Parts: sequence; C-alpha cells; structure tokens
Amino acid sequence: QVQLVESGGGSVQAGGSLRLSCVAFRNTYSHDSMGWFRQAPGKEREGVAIIDGDGIDWYADSVKGRFTISKDNAKNTLYLEMNSLKFEDTAMYYCAADSNWYTLRAGNAHYWGQGTQVTVSS
Repeated sequence: QVQLVESGGGSVQAGGSLRLSCVAFRNTYSHDSMGWFRQAPGKEREGVAIIDGDGIDWYADSVKGRFTISKDNAKNTLYLEMNSLKFEDTAMYYCAADSNWYTLRAGNAHYWGQGTQVTVSS
C-alpha cells in the first residue's frame, strides 16, 4: 500500500511561483506513472501533469510551458514547479499514482493524496 502526502500549496499573486511536493510514504514501483490533478469549485477534476516510469511527461494545454513535473527517486518525492501562475490555476491539487498510465490519465488512479490548496490572486 502506497500513501501519498502533498505539500507546498498556499496563496500567491498572479505571475508568482509555487512548488508542490508529494512524498510517497512507501516506494512506488519504478514503472509506476505519477501525476498531478486539480479541481476547482464547480468544475470537474482535471489532469495537470503526468510523468511515467521512464521520465516521459505529459501536460495539460492550459499549463504547458508554465508547469514542470519531476521526480526525485532517492527521496520518493514528486514535484510540480508552477510558474507564471494565473487566477485560473486556483484549485485543490492532488497527487496520484498508478501502474497504468492510461488509468492515471483518466483520473482513476489507484493511489491519491489528500490534496493541497493553491490560491492565486489577481
């Protein structure tokens, strides 16, 4: 069983930056895909960024060029570097992991964190 714990959320002005972290209490398999999802009030949960076991990443069009996903395997930690933040980025951000990339992409990951709030003021 893998537990995921997010941190790094907070309030920031538009144009600012934040780095989210997701620590795996127990190691995931090396081939596992991990990603970040977000959900804003009144909107459905959406994928933000995903990185697979080979380090290949995927980004939602809305964050491409502004966000960067990465992993530190030694620390069992997933990161999301968020730059040039916009008001529209305001949401609860969740870390997720699954052995199947497509299952993760669909928002049906086996493992989920509790979420960390990101609020961007304009």
